Amino acid sequence: MKSAFFIVLFFILSFSASAQSRQQQKVDSVFILVKKYFNLKNADALYNMAGDDFQKELSIDAFSQVASKNLFPLGEIKESSLMSFVNNNTATYKLKFDSITLQLLMNLDKKDKLQLFLFQSYVEPVGNKTALVPTSNPLKSETDKKTDTVARQYIQKSNTVGLCVGILNNGKVSTYAYGTTIKGVTKLPNADTFFELGSITKTFTATLLAYYVNEGKVKLTDPISKYLPDSVAANPELKSITLQELSNHTSGLARMPDNLVNHASDPLNPYKDYTKQLLYTYLKTCKLESKPGEQYSYSNLGVGLLGSILESVSGKPFERMVTEVICKPLGMLSTDQFLNPLLAPRFAQVYNTNGSPTPAWDFDVLAACSALKSTLNDMLTYAKANLHPGNTQLSKAMTLTHQVTFNKDVKIGLGWHIIIVNGVSYYFHNGGTYGSSSFIAFNPEKNIAVVVLSNSAESTDVVGTDILKKIQ
Repeated sequence: MKSAFFIVLFFILSFSASAQSRQQQKVDSVFILVKKYFNLKNADALYNMAGDDFQKELSIDAFSQVASKNLFPLGEIKESSLMSFVNNNTATYKLKFDSITLQLLMNLDKKDKLQLFLFQSYVEPVGNKTALVPTSNPLKSETDKKTDTVARQYIQKSNTVGLCVGILNNGKVSTYAYGTTIKGVTKLPNADTFFELGSITKTFTATLLAYYVNEGKVKLTDPISKYLPDSVAANPELKSITLQELSNHTSGLARMPDNLVNHASDPLNPYKDYTKQLLYTYLKTCKLESKPGEQYSYSNLGVGLLGSILESVSGKPFERMVTEVICKPLGMLSTDQFLNPLLAPRFAQVYNTNGSPTPAWDFDVLAACSALKSTLNDMLTYAKANLHPGNTQLSKAMTLTHQVTFNKDVKIGLGWHIIIVNGVSYYFHNGGTYGSSSFIAFNPEKNIAVVVLSNSAESTDVVGTDILKKIQ
């Protein structure tokens, strides 16, 4: 039997995804029922809210035993509050009982049934640094002051280390740096410091797809089976998936392949050892979680597979496609998957959610989902190119990525999500690794773009959205 406060019923590795308020509302609605049935000591009702995976892990009798022996004796939940909602996936609630305070982690499966249901000892939110973190912000203009108000809330947390913010507003560029590139050293990051982009990489992959579509090398409606070995394409589950569905997360493929974790030699660097052979082994027998084209479900696997397919189409590795198609034409000389010895010293050490050093991620076959590293200057160039596409082949590809391809619960083009911030629509993506967080959003009509890069796993989403609220 598992201990009283660590009842792990089901857990899936959580990587970066886009924030969507509707999903949070769904989780909150389920939590209201959880609280109700918990206080009624109704174990059967709680169990019936669980999904298939949850119920495979624990039978109803086992759950009832855990509930009656370990949970219900705690008494009623007197007070509850949402502490966080991470990666549009997992909610953490603070629960006050008569004699103890706990926290409950919850998320839902594709049928809005309980998937993660984890009671833990309560952990106080991250504290703040006592000394004011250094910054390059001159605090002269209104934009300077507004940005500082937001950035300070992030960088003064005890688990954050360095932060770079870039703003494009009606043609004016503003850049700000906070903190340091490495703990214990006074080394302020700057607009040429390298950070992991994480899942913002997916927008580059989408641009490559759009570019090759415009070149006539592929079609968005092409079935992926056309580009897979016969032994893989033979899996009937894959026959209806298109290239577009890989890019807009409606393929029905899982978030991650289930053979990734067992083949990782370093759990802190999970993608490093995942090869094309392992990917194909997984795809030969995989089952879809939903019918292609009908449901949004964020998938690192899907975009990683898309990148592998584009490598086959172009005959070039992912990083070379990015360089030749996107970076060189835009003059982005500091964006790449691999950093040579001359560039490596500009890379900021990365830190996990506890503020401890952790390895940067390395990639093999799934590089297209999260492998790129870049700088604030390059990402502002990228944002500007998306804000005002011209008539070049690359510009036309960027324009194609902005066209909405799915609009049920989530609105998305190719790679780019569309979010609403105080009534204004923005093309958006974020990124997160075990030691980095990133954010980019832009609106052509407002002529505004915001880029946020951090060498800490603490999410930068609030930094990005709060700056947009203040300047739009």
